[in-house]
Amino acid sequence: MTVTPAVTRLGRAPSGHGWARAVVNHGTVCDVLQPSDDGTLIAHTASAAASLPITPVAGDWVRLGHDGRIHAVAPRTTALGRGQTAKHGRQVLAANIDTVLVVVPLDGGLNTTMVERLSVMAWDSGAQPVLILTKSDTTEDGGAEDTTTAEHLSPGVPVIPVSVFTGDGLDVVRSHLTHGTTAVMLGPSGAGKTSLLNALEGAAETVAAPGRAGGRHTTTTRRLHLLSSGGVLLDIPGIRSLEVAAGQESVNDVFTDIAALAMYCRYGDCSHDGDGDCAVEEAIHTGALDADRLTTWRKLQAEIAYRSRREDPAQMADVRRQWKAVSKQARRTTRR
Repeated sequence: MTVTPAVTRLGRAPSGHGWARAVVNHGTVCDVLQPSDDGTLIAHTASAAASLPITPVAGDWVRLGHDGRIHAVAPRTTALGRGQTAKHGRQVLAANIDTVLVVVPLDGGLNTTMVERLSVMAWDSGAQPVLILTKSDTTEDGGAEDTTTAEHLSPGVPVIPVSVFTGDGLDVVRSHLTHGTTAVMLGPSGAGKTSLLNALEGAAETVAAPGRAGGRHTTTTRRLHLLSSGGVLLDIPGIRSLEVAAGQESVNDVFTDIAALAMYCRYGDCSHDGDGDCAVEEAIHTGALDADRLTTWRKLQAEIAYRSRREDPAQMADVRRQWKAVSKQARRTTRR
């Protein structure tokens, strides 16, 4: 099959004809781009058929029926998600992405917890993370010291300090947005994601000044941009909650220092929280490991465990029984 230029502009499509790519998600209605026979792209607004098992998100490859509705969603090669409520489970933000641009601002100082948690989310998507430190012009050294710190916080992830005012770092970012690549920007409101898009493309997306309580959402939908470099960029709303819906492997990808030390703990299932002969806690005592790293690691482990219990009714029921027993024993002790 000969692939038309229009298809390659949208990224790597599934095999076969008739696929379109979801651009903007409005609940059960999507704006999609579909290649025509002459190689141009045609925009459609399509609702999801009642029989569709999942709701399409930005980046999904979908197939339209004769009725103009979406009747199929191709299997996702990668998916960026975050934690959600107990009723709705994990929320998928974007699908079929190659690169996650983790955008963290430097104007208030480097938020190390944000770097670690967003990096875990990025690794868990199955795509390659790239850490973008925006507003580097607000630092005295152009973000050099923060870059070194971030490289330690997220091993194996390229770190790029960027200023949309001076242009520093923009060409390096563009090198990760090559032809056929789909990228997504992940970061908090006010991190400068829309400003970064404008600087990269000379675009004019709306930008709002940060308020007293933090950044404002200037991107209210998940939108797909066809870049001049030939890549595709998804600009999704800023993350307000840093709850991570990720697996242990993704945590280990970010906390490689703790994972390496854990191999020397006495117990294979060491929790690094008071267990005997713990190599990780010993590294804290000697100064070989930053205590804040372990604090964040412990919080992530607690979130993973909680999500596992929440998704397993039997395990959650067992936890409730344990708490009832503890409560009953406490009441008996009080009466005495």
